[in-house]
This record gives sequence, structure tokens and C-alpha cells, in this order.
Amino acid sequence: MKRYIIISCILFTFLLLTSCERHIEVPSASTPTSERLLIYPDYTNIVIPENIAPLNFMVRNSGDEFVVAMEGAKGSKLVAGGTKNGKIEIDSLEWRQLLQTSRNAKIKVTVYARRDAGWVAFKSYLLRVAEPIDAYLSYRLIEPGYELYRQLGLYQRNLTTFDVQTIYENNRTYHTGENHCINCHNYQNYDASTMLFHVRGNMGGTLFARDGKIEKMNMKCDSVLSNAVYPSWNPKHPWLVFSSNKTGQTFHLLNHEKVEVIDSASDLIYYNTETKQISNVLKTPTDLENFPCWTPTGDRVFYCVAHMPSFSQIPDSLHTREVVLNYAQVKYNLMSIPFDEKTQTFGEPRLEVDCEAMGKSVSVPRVSPDGRYVLFTLGDYGQFHIWHKSSDLYVKDLQTGKVYPMKASNSGDVDSFHSWSSNNRWFVFSSRRDDGSFTRPYIAYFDRNGHSHKAFILPQKDPEHNLLLFKSYNVPELTRNAVPYQFKEFRDAIYQQKGTPVTYREIRNISVGNE
Repeated sequence: MKRYIIISCILFTFLLLTSCERHIEVPSASTPTSERLLIYPDYTNIVIPENIAPLNFMVRNSGDEFVVAMEGAKGSKLVAGGTKNGKIEIDSLEWRQLLQTSRNAKIKVTVYARRDAGWVAFKSYLLRVAEPIDAYLSYRLIEPGYELYRQLGLYQRNLTTFDVQTIYENNRTYHTGENHCINCHNYQNYDASTMLFHVRGNMGGTLFARDGKIEKMNMKCDSVLSNAVYPSWNPKHPWLVFSSNKTGQTFHLLNHEKVEVIDSASDLIYYNTETKQISNVLKTPTDLENFPCWTPTGDRVFYCVAHMPSFSQIPDSLHTREVVLNYAQVKYNLMSIPFDEKTQTFGEPRLEVDCEAMGKSVSVPRVSPDGRYVLFTLGDYGQFHIWHKSSDLYVKDLQTGKVYPMKASNSGDVDSFHSWSSNNRWFVFSSRRDDGSFTRPYIAYFDRNGHSHKAFILPQKDPEHNLLLFKSYNVPELTRNAVPYQFKEFRDAIYQQKGTPVTYREIRNISVGNE
């Protein structure tokens, strides 16, 4: 009898919940309207991955109730609705089925609004379903001005769902003596099981995670310029190239771009994680080198360089002042340098794009996984384009040599740091196009003809989430798999390991004058 009562209660509860569930239907009668449909985020007429999470959005047009009808291939349909707040939350299971049915096809989306005079129908738009994107996106959340690191973290989002994993956070409970920054997370060949990130400030070092173990290294060495900074893993071997930089921030009083990151000295360095040896690759007193990136074959490294002939005329102590006073004239070109994996040595640098001749300055080159294209940002000056409104995405076709902008993906505001998906078809980048203050991750399709398509913001379960989060997304990186290491493992390494020192190994040291 007791079991019968329990089962009856469960059935009654289920029937009560399902009977209260609001049934959503497409209006049987509606009037077409020429009024422009306003939705946030703007998911109209875009190309989307077949494995992306639901594109929940808010309707910003007036209405007491809203209905969204989606019609895909083979007669597949999905209907969702929202009330006065206009938020449309799409059922995940129905969305997944719609995308699977509509692979390599289009989905027609129609939004309806109920008003006093009845239902109105806005002009339909299309979603084109294309190849999948790598399932995981990791990023840093930081205060929007990048001046403070009192509380920040590395996080990883599953792009097929809304699940977020904390990779590492500093200062969950703030303590001055434990204050430290974390930055420059990077992965080997889209595999999250081999990764690194830097810790700056208290308990500083570089954390290398590979083969299931985490080790903190002290990358400082008397024979290299400074600490290891911007990293890139060799795609096949446990080797890396870093830039070694002396950087700082300056602040404008009158310029609308308030923050400027000054690079007053920088070289390229090479590191072997097995031997724990570090070497100089380019140690040039009048050149500033940064943002190295291996090609997918591992036989060449792309990087950025600015030539500073005035450095030879003034003492080292005045280099920072020289860059600060002439920041708008500092322009970086895109270079590459060959690498011989048998001898682990580098050859002669080659100019890839003369950005200075274009009146531009390059930053963050990333070579596509098929080796065909190199994607980078061009701004009017400098190398840290996250605050430069002139920053746009460009690409060089390495087969034809053609250099051109990603017009369909760029905006009138900052478009900067970017990462390829491992199948060449997508890239994710940081943009301030929403409000000019916060960087948020945008996803864009890159077709087989080398052209980008309209970008869309990272989908959230609550479409208002990005507007309510007062932090910037920084350094979006795509991987095929999830980070297998736990928060506690990284914390223990940071707090308990002293940091193994590296040793210096001399390799071919190229001294280049005017590159």
C-alpha cells in the first residue's frame, strides 16, 4: 500500500507539472510587418556549426508575447516562445535534432509578436548549418581595463552545451600575500591535455601540464632578456617558442583609447620541456619581436617585429621612454623563420607582410591547421591591439600571397585575439563591438574559398548574460577536448612547488640588423 501511494503521488506530480506547462503554437493568423526585427544577440542570417548550443536570444521589439518558428530540412520544425521580457529559450534536445536534420542546409526562422491588434510576423531570416566546431573554448575573465588582477580566472566552455568548467581561479578568498596574475594559456595542437599558463606576481612561474603531470618552471635565466611571455607549442614535439618581453602599461589623458601596452624590449626564445633548456632564437638590440606561432608542420615560426633604429643611439634605460613618446610610429611587420627539427636550430628570417608599408602594424599571427592561411590583426600602430579601435582581422593566403581583410567578420570597434578550429572552418576572436568596453568572444565561419562570414557572439543560456557580466573575455582558445586537470591540481602546483629552474643552451644565434 505504501509503495502504491508513493507511485500515485509521483504520477500526480508529473501530471500536475505537465498540465501547467505552457503549450506554444505558431499563431494561426498573423499580419506581416515591415518593422525591423531587433534581437540580441544578433543571430540573423549567419552560418552556424552543426554542434553549437542553442542560440537563445531576446526580442527587443514591443509585444506581450513572442513565438519563434524554425523550419529546417526534411520538414523538421521547432517552436519556442517568450513573454514580455522577450527572452527566447530553445529546448536543447529539439535544437540538437533540428541541427542534425539540417546539416549542410538552411533553417528558416520567423519571429511573431502579439500586440493589442493581434499577432504580427517579422520578416524571416536564415541560419545555415555548416561543419562542426571544436567543442571546447577556454578563455580568461578579467577586469575590462586589464589593469588589475585582484580576481580573475581561466575557464572552459563546452560549446555544444552551456556547461562551464573552472580551470583555475586566483584569489577565491582574497589575500594580499597570495595575489597573483594568470595569463597566456596555450595548448599543443588543439589537445587540452598538453598545455601551459603563466603565473605572475606572488608564487610566480610557468605551469606546464603534460602526460598527466603539472610542473611549475622558473623560466628566468641570466642569458635571456626577461621572463618567457607569449607562447606557441610545436605541433609535434614538446618544444615551444616564446617571446621574452619587457612590457608595461601607460595611460592616455586625452586619447579615447586610454590604455597602451608598451613593449620596450623583446626577443624570441626556444624551450625544450624534456631537457628543461632555454635558448635565444633572435636576440636583436634594435628589433622588437613577439607573438610567435608555429606552422602546423612545425618547420617554420611566424612572428611580429618592429625595427627601432633609434635604440642604437640611446642607452637601454631610455628605450621605454623612446617607445612611449613615439608609440604611434611603432609598427610591426609579419615575419617568419625556418626551423630544423633534427638539429633544433633556426634559419634566416623572411618578411611575410610589409605592414609598415601599408601604414599598419601586425599582431597575433595564427596559421590555419591546413597550413594554407595565416590570420592576424592589423592596427594603426603597436602590438597590443585589444584597445585599438583600428584593429581588424586580416589573412594572408600562403599559396597565392594575397593579403586581405575579413570584411564580413570585422566591426567598427576592436577585433583582436583569435584562434582557429582544428578543421579550418571556424575561428573565434575577441571583439568590443557590443559596447566598446568589454571584449566578448565571437565565432565566424571561414569557407573553403578563404572568406569569412558574419560573426556571432558566444551563445548563453540566458541571452542577457553577456550584458550583465562586468568582465572581459580574454584570449579565446579552441581545443578538441576538455582540460583533464582539476582546479586543485593547478592550485597545489602554484602554491606548493617552488619552480624548477631552467638551464641555458646555446643554439644558432642570429643577429639581424634591419629586418
